Amino acid sequence: MNDISQIKACVAVADYYIAGQTFVNRHIEKLYGGNTCVVAGRFNGKRPVDARFFERRQALSLGDKVLAPVVLPWNWAVLGTERVPYGSVKARLVAFLKEQKPDVILSEFGTQGVVLAPLAQAMGIPMFCYFRGSDASSRLSHSHVRRAYRHMFPRLTGVIAVSQFLLDNLEAKAGVRHDNAVVIPSGVDVRWFTPGAKVPGSAMAVGRMVEKKAPLMTIRAFAEALKATPGATLTMVGSGELLEPARALVRDLGLEGAVHLPGSLPHDQVRDLMVRSELFVQHSLTARNGNTEGLPTAIQEAMAAGCVCVTTRHAGIPEALEHGVTGFMVPEHDEAGYTRHMVDVMGWSADDKAAMGAQARLVAEERFDNAVLLAKLEAHMARAVRD
Repeated sequence: MNDISQIKACVAVADYYIAGQTFVNRHIEKLYGGNTCVVAGRFNGKRPVDARFFERRQALSLGDKVLAPVVLPWNWAVLGTERVPYGSVKARLVAFLKEQKPDVILSEFGTQGVVLAPLAQAMGIPMFCYFRGSDASSRLSHSHVRRAYRHMFPRLTGVIAVSQFLLDNLEAKAGVRHDNAVVIPSGVDVRWFTPGAKVPGSAMAVGRMVEKKAPLMTIRAFAEALKATPGATLTMVGSGELLEPARALVRDLGLEGAVHLPGSLPHDQVRDLMVRSELFVQHSLTARNGNTEGLPTAIQEAMAAGCVCVTTRHAGIPEALEHGVTGFMVPEHDEAGYTRHMVDVMGWSADDKAAMGAQARLVAEERFDNAVLLAKLEAHMARAVRD
């Protein structure tokens, strides 16, 4: 197949539709000009679906229930997961793929890859697995996941990750590597995330309010920056188990007028806030369960928006930022260093902030343009189809 536009991809996802998974949704909508079908673990009713969509988690037939006591333990012991389709669901999935005729399967996240890899191999469909974060970090603490990956990798045509850190982690902690492995970040729409008129003293954070984002540390650091830069503001977008503790800390520190915690917001509102923010702040760290970032999309968006990033040397972040040139990084848990950089940058002139933001924007244009990265992904998978 010589014409890349004729290629059809099947995108495998856990849930459809998750608004925050902009990279997954973009692949469904844009990959090979939108010539895609979708295999989802389950539908959540937030988006209409049509004949291009297949839901794996279907009601079991009587025959499936009879097979379950034998098949599920075998799948768990050998494949590392009970979710590999079997019986009538497998038959319907095979029929769906034969009808849709995808040339290649792209599994979003390793945990979906282990589900479909045996079937893809049996049907002779090239399959790639895209690793993005927890699937190549905290999930590796489970022996069954490591076993599942060891079974999956030889059945894959290729492996993609958003950072080299994740590929290295897979090899170091699960003992798996693939000769056809590449790094392709999720990227950002650099035509949409363009620097706007910056609000003096404005800082922003975006991400789930969870341990690996350390939102309470960001609030404490900003409290010190506020002392040095009265009138500064911090908007932290995201929800999660640490949202209420974060709101309590804001009240305890008397920061209600300066720190805003709106919870989750639509992507267009996040963009509107980010392009007007001078700083982007995020103290990413390895959670106690081993969960890490891959290469945070928000970091790439902030760079495109011309923000000065103050963050950590964590996971793939050092692959994006250059310390002192396009932002600042400190070691994980270095709250003092994190605070110091936030205080220092807040005290810079608008021109100095704009100059570093412009350098970050240039890197985003050169390395994180999602249109360029999508084309790179398409070409990488197309080579397998052509071969």
